[in-house]
Amino acid sequence: MTASTETKERNYPAPSVNLETEAYWAAANEGKLLMKKCNGCGKTHFFPRAICPHCQSNDTAWYEASGKGVIYSYSVMRRGDTPYAIAYVTVDEGITMMTNIVDCDYDALAVGQAVEVTFRQSDGDQAIPVFRPV
Repeated sequence: MTASTETKERNYPAPSVNLETEAYWAAANEGKLLMKKCNGCGKTHFFPRAICPHCQSNDTAWYEASGKGVIYSYSVMRRGDTPYAIAYVTVDEGITMMTNIVDCDYDALAVGQAVEVTFRQSDGDQAIPVFRPV
């Protein structure tokens, strides 16, 4: 971006970390996007939790996701001092997650656009997964 188009990036609030999500957030601090997969039904689910929302099995396991996906839907917020893009991104593993799109020209975003995970620090110094166009 040139100096004339640079904008201040928004602040990200610190997430609420609990026993079910602790591994997810620890991996984010290492630059990894983790997902949970059920060993009972084989489905990936998000947001991470101990019980599979598809079959109610407690036989779930963490795995590292590809970090690749496409924009399912998005909206650009231009009110206030810091514009930002919020989006639903469908990752290659099949789940759709709410996130922010960063490092981009907001006017060039499109549904179906390929994106990849990157991380931003929250107010509480916790890494937050966000996505940028590929």
